[in-house]
Amino acid sequence: MARKRRKKKHDEHMDESWLVPYADILTLLLALFIVLFAASNVDAKKFNSLRSSFNNVFIGGTSVLEYESPTPVEIDTVAIQNDKEKEREKQEQEELKELQKKINGYITESGLDLSLKTRLTEEGLLVTIQDGAFFNPASAKVRAEDIKIAREISELLVMDSPRNIIVSGHTDTIPINNHEFKSNWHLSVMRSVNFMSILLENEKLDPSRFSARGLGEYEPVATNDTPEGRSLNRRVEILILPNGVEQE
Repeated sequence: MARKRRKKKHDEHMDESWLVPYADILTLLLALFIVLFAASNVDAKKFNSLRSSFNNVFIGGTSVLEYESPTPVEIDTVAIQNDKEKEREKQEQEELKELQKKINGYITESGLDLSLKTRLTEEGLLVTIQDGAFFNPASAKVRAEDIKIAREISELLVMDSPRNIIVSGHTDTIPINNHEFKSNWHLSVMRSVNFMSILLENEKLDPSRFSARGLGEYEPVATNDTPEGRSLNRRVEILILPNGVEQE
């Protein structure tokens, strides 16, 4: 009698216990990439969108991605820009200081200490020309003997890095009304225009960077109750603006 051969059933089942730690490693790597993404991206909406996409792939069980996402680390671009702006302003101030030294040297050498003054302000470098210099009383015409000095001043305004320049005329409060000028404002305008015209005879200066304005009696630097104060108020000013600052 033939023996029935018993077929041995071999359940060849591969040990899959290694999948558990492998899945954990994948989850940790995925969490790492999400954190890196969040740290480099300022857009929280994009982060949440990416998180949802990954969670859809790894459905089943709680994932690290199902927790609230960490607050994205925002790159403060405004602060960076402010720092750059401050650094640029500091450099501009240093350059204007050097220009001030140059102009002050000229003033001292030419014996013009009583007529010309320089001052660094928040707006820029201010060169003040007192009324007694360049103009006769109630006149807007630069005196013939002072034209040479005006031209020398124009040379001082030739800079490696050209800047915008505003020439302003000012008066005291004593009214003027003659055949040439109807008001102090008119006188102040013409003084600034006439002085600027002499400066721009210098072909090394760019006329597009210059502007003239008359402010009359409305921006005094001293009292108008004394002769000394009124003398200080009668003036022409050259304002040299920092680079990047537009004319008004």
